[in-house]
Amino acid sequence: MLKPKITALAITLNEEENVKRYIQSLSFADEIIFIDSFSSDKTVEIAKEAGVVVFQRTFDDFAKQKNFAIGQAKNDWIVFFDLDEVISPELSGEILKNLDSQNDFTAYSVKRNLYFFGKQIKFGGWQSDKVIRIFNKKFCKYDENFVLGNRLISSKTKLLKEKVKHLSYKSFDSYNTKLSFYGKLQAEYLYSKNQKPNFYHFIIKPNLYFFRQYLLRLGFLDGKEGFILAYIHTFAILKAYFLLWMKYRKLE
Repeated sequence: MLKPKITALAITLNEEENVKRYIQSLSFADEIIFIDSFSSDKTVEIAKEAGVVVFQRTFDDFAKQKNFAIGQAKNDWIVFFDLDEVISPELSGEILKNLDSQNDFTAYSVKRNLYFFGKQIKFGGWQSDKVIRIFNKKFCKYDENFVLGNRLISSKTKLLKEKVKHLSYKSFDSYNTKLSFYGKLQAEYLYSKNQKPNFYHFIIKPNLYFFRQYLLRLGFLDGKEGFILAYIHTFAILKAYFLLWMKYRKLE
């Protein structure tokens, strides 16, 4: 049986501090492709020097960006990690072992350990975070009705044992900016679906989220980091609906 060829894909924007680590961790891939949203730092330069194929495309939303990336891959098997995720040698070995075996799985998911303020977050629902990161493009694509881009339409999926470190936090400002960006995408999507914000979205939904994450899912056991994480994600929900409200009133 021939070893399956693998394409590693990533979408990038100003990721110069993560590029080398990402490329080194995916040295088992037969090709690496970046879809870059016109980075202003050295992301593209570093990637090209390391032999990465780079396409630049104006960002519209994550799902469309990722589906465009899939279209550039020469190989059927795709690994699609974010650059702030750390792929260990143990995970790389598990990926190869599964792709080399004869089975009918078309996708593989991994659990992520979130690090926030340098601390691993073990509660608040984050401990069960998992995403599909390896798949066969013949059978899978990203759901373009989910603009944040982590919902992959697939048939038969297996959860791998090894986890990835998710180093999502760079600084408080950058994390808050990222959540604001996600909120803007969500507002634009809801607006396109003619959903109008109401009392539930402004008052009940954010408070339910905080209650669930911080109390029901024991986020308080992560200390001050658990509180801050629950609080800013709650505020991000509120902000998304505020942006939606502004769009209906033609306000900037």
